[in-house]
Amino acid sequence: IPFPLLQTKHKPYQNPRNLKTLKPKTPSMSTHSHIFNFPTTNTTKTIIFFIFTLYATVLVHSKSTIEPCLNSDSCNAMVGYTLYTDLKVSEVSALFQIDPIALLTTNAIDISYPDVENHILPSQLFLKIPITCSCVDGIRKSVSTRYKTRPSDTLASIANTVFSGLVSADQIREANSIADPTVLDIGELLVVPLPCTCFNSTDNFLPAVYLSYLVKPMDTLMGIAARYATTITDLMNVNAMGSTGIKDGDILAVPLPACASNFPRYASDFGLNVANGSYAITASHCVQCSCGPGNLNLYCTPASLAVSCSSMQCRNSNLMLGNVTAQASAAGCNVTSCTYGGDVNGTILTRLSTSLQPRCPGEHQFPPLVAPPTTVIKDALFAPSPAPTQSGLEPTTPKSSGIPGSGLSSGFPPANGPSGSFSDAPYLVKPLFSFSSMLLVYLLMVWGMSKGL
Repeated sequence: IPFPLLQTKHKPYQNPRNLKTLKPKTPSMSTHSHIFNFPTTNTTKTIIFFIFTLYATVLVHSKSTIEPCLNSDSCNAMVGYTLYTDLKVSEVSALFQIDPIALLTTNAIDISYPDVENHILPSQLFLKIPITCSCVDGIRKSVSTRYKTRPSDTLASIANTVFSGLVSADQIREANSIADPTVLDIGELLVVPLPCTCFNSTDNFLPAVYLSYLVKPMDTLMGIAARYATTITDLMNVNAMGSTGIKDGDILAVPLPACASNFPRYASDFGLNVANGSYAITASHCVQCSCGPGNLNLYCTPASLAVSCSSMQCRNSNLMLGNVTAQASAAGCNVTSCTYGGDVNGTILTRLSTSLQPRCPGEHQFPPLVAPPTTVIKDALFAPSPAPTQSGLEPTTPKSSGIPGSGLSSGFPPANGPSGSFSDAPYLVKPLFSFSSMLLVYLLMVWGMSKGL
C-alpha cells in the first residue's frame, strides 16, 4: 500500500536544537542583536538552553500504528479509555454510542447489581471500549462515535480531555471538514475518528482482538506485554517498531488472545470475537458468550437480560443452549453439546454436536467478574488495565450458566511483522503551541545565535 494513503495534515516539527547547526556566522545576524541586550552570563545561557530543551522535548510527535485496507469489511476491536471525570456507565456508553451492557461485559463487570447502568464510575478508571473497526479512506479506523459539542468546547479539549488523547484535534477537524477550528457551534455533532486495527483478527495465526492502547507516563513495553499476556517481540512486530522505546501519547496495537466464532456470514453477529477473560452480549441481549479462562473456545448461554427471545433449544434433543452431557465409555467419553450458531433475523441458531473425547470434561469455568468499580487504586493509574481487584471490591463468580441477574522507528514492518502495519505515522495528540509561543522561540534562537551561544 503506497504511503499516500496516509491522509494527514500533521507536519513533523524540526527539532529546535538542530537549528543551531544552521547558524550562519555572518554580519547579517548582528542586525538582530539590538533586539536583546541581556548580558551573556552563564545563568542566561542556562536559561536559554533549558527553554530550547523544553520545546525540543514537547515538540516530539506521538506515533500510532496504522493498518491500510482495501475492502469494506469490519471487525471487533477495542480502545483503551481512561475516564477524565466521574461518569455513569450510561454516560460512558453514550459517549462512544455503545450498549451499556456491552461496555460492562467487555470489562467483566458484574451486571447483576441493581441499577448498574446508572452506577458512577470513578475518574481515572481504565476501561476497554468495544468498537467496530472499519475501512475508511484506505485506513482502519472507527467512525461510529459522534460527539455533541457543549459550551466552552474546543477541538483540543474534546480530543485531549474528553477522549483522553485517543484522537487529535486535527483529526477531528479533518473528519468533519471544519474550515475554522476556532469556531464551534453549540450542539454541533462531530465525527470522532478513533484508532483501531484488525489484522484479520489474528495474531500469529491465532484468534485475537486488537486493543488500541494509549501509552501513559511510566509505561514500558515490558509492562504492557506482561499485563496483556503477550511478548515484547510480538508487540514490536505488530507495531512495526525498531526499538522498545515508547513515549507518552503513543498508541499501540495490542493483540489480546480471543475466542473466535464460526457463524454464517448472513448472521447479524458474524465475526464475533471475544477477548480472553471477558464476555459479550449478543442476539438482542438474548445470548451471552464468554472466553476463557480454561481454554479459548467460545462458550455461549442464554442471558437473563432479555424479555422475549426465540427458542434456544437444540433440535431433536432436550438440550438448551450451553448444555453439555457426557457419558463415559470404554473408548473414552461421548460428549454432546448444544452450541450457539448466530442470530439471523431474530432467530437464534443452535447446533447439536456429538464427539468422542479421551476423557469427560469438568464443569465449565467462567471468567471471574468484578463488582462495579467505586475507586481506583493509586498504583493502577499507570497500569494498562485494571486487575480484577482494582475496583476496590472482590471479584465475583457467575451464579449460573450465564451472567447472573440482569446480567516505531521505521515506517515499514519488519520481515516477520504483520504485512499491513506500519508505524511512524505522526500526529499531535496535544497541540500545545500557538503562533505567539513559536515566535518567542524564534526570537530567542535568533538572539542566542547572535551571541554565539
